[in-house]
Amino acid sequence: MPDFDVFVIGAGSGGVRFARIAAQNGAKVAIAESRHWGGTCVNLGCVPKKLMVYASEGAEAAEDARAYGWDIRTGAHDWQKLIAAKDKEIERLDGIYKSMLGKAGVELFIGRAKLIDANTIEIGPGPLDEQAEPRRVTAKRIVIATGGRPTRPPIEGAEHAIISDQAFHLKARPERICIIGGGYIGVEFAGIFAGLGSQVDLVFRQDLPLRGFDRELREKLHEALPHHGITVHAGQSPERIEKLGESSYRVTFGNGKSIETGLVFFATGRKPNIDGLGLEAVGVTLKNGAVAVDERSATNIANIFAIGDVTDRINLTPVAIAEGHILAETLYAGQTRSWSFETTPKAVFFSETLASVGLTEEEAVEKADIEVFTAAFRPLRQTLIGRDRKAFMKLIVERESQKVVGAHMMGDAAAEMMQGIAIAVTAGLKKIDFDRTIGIHPTTAEEFVTMRTPTRQRERTPRS
Repeated sequence: MPDFDVFVIGAGSGGVRFARIAAQNGAKVAIAESRHWGGTCVNLGCVPKKLMVYASEGAEAAEDARAYGWDIRTGAHDWQKLIAAKDKEIERLDGIYKSMLGKAGVELFIGRAKLIDANTIEIGPGPLDEQAEPRRVTAKRIVIATGGRPTRPPIEGAEHAIISDQAFHLKARPERICIIGGGYIGVEFAGIFAGLGSQVDLVFRQDLPLRGFDRELREKLHEALPHHGITVHAGQSPERIEKLGESSYRVTFGNGKSIETGLVFFATGRKPNIDGLGLEAVGVTLKNGAVAVDERSATNIANIFAIGDVTDRINLTPVAIAEGHILAETLYAGQTRSWSFETTPKAVFFSETLASVGLTEEEAVEKADIEVFTAAFRPLRQTLIGRDRKAFMKLIVERESQKVVGAHMMGDAAAEMMQGIAIAVTAGLKKIDFDRTIGIHPTTAEEFVTMRTPTRQRERTPRS
């Protein structure tokens, strides 16, 4: 008789949701975590990053306030105070996660778990308890939810750079920083450090940042980066990092050019966190370094499942939560909840937030004839400030059906707006539904329901 009905390896967002729902539906559940309760998002990702974004907005908010008549002056930013406040909040959230699991009846194990066979798990020492004695338990089913981890490119001197996990615990804010990578993490931290007063160099291999987003949105961001004090090095790949002295480094690119900086930060992506799990001993199939699963989150081993970033499908926290919820209800409640993964919205919390849902223009035109509606304008808030900053908004409409198949925005509160727009896109609403909706005036959001004339029309162009 197994010790548990199901054992979850990894207490991140997906693992915690699965464990709670499974336990609430009568399963005897255990979960192991070696490092952080709540996983990357709570401890080294979404939550602390957003708190740091808020901090980075302070100087500009004071500048804006002066334009509206307030006699406000800013002093130096206190980095250590920010980190201490952030750490206190994260500690509180860690406690909440453990409490939620305990109240749901889930048994908690602290340590690094690995598979011994398809039904046996060994929990050994980990960062949270380095002296723990190894313990073995058995389970009828196993769920792998170990998420992802930051990567370092294999270049000379890579050991001199930090990764995103370390950025949250720096002892001091660097006066100059070189961030390598033009994805979510690179762009967001470029905005954070620039907003706090650092001199920022942002380096990425492609011609534009944010690969995978709508190209026009990427172009708008590329134009905006220098206006936030960020020096952009597009189309560049670092080949070597040299330590010149204390807090002094030289980064040399493939074209022979180089820059000097006080800190080098790799934001070059993440990969599934599978090392040491014992997957090879059990025979779990991998695909491109990720745990291979089917549409039910099942692996090739009948009783082993995987959810979240370790499967490298849609690597976003809400998606991991949805996958965990669906799997728990499928296995223990006899039902399957429905989520629309095809219309998963996403946001990049730069100084000017970017947000998207549905198809990019490039994706949409491969599938059908389309109409593209765009608007770029200076929001009312900016008029007294005098800052030349425009909001950009975009709707993509399938011409024949008139369904809105994509929406994209860069500007203040873009993520908050896009959550509502995502409901409309998920529901398959048509452009006329947007047109007949009364706007809230004066807001930026009303532009989504007042764009009447297509900026351009494009004929279907399948990818060759």
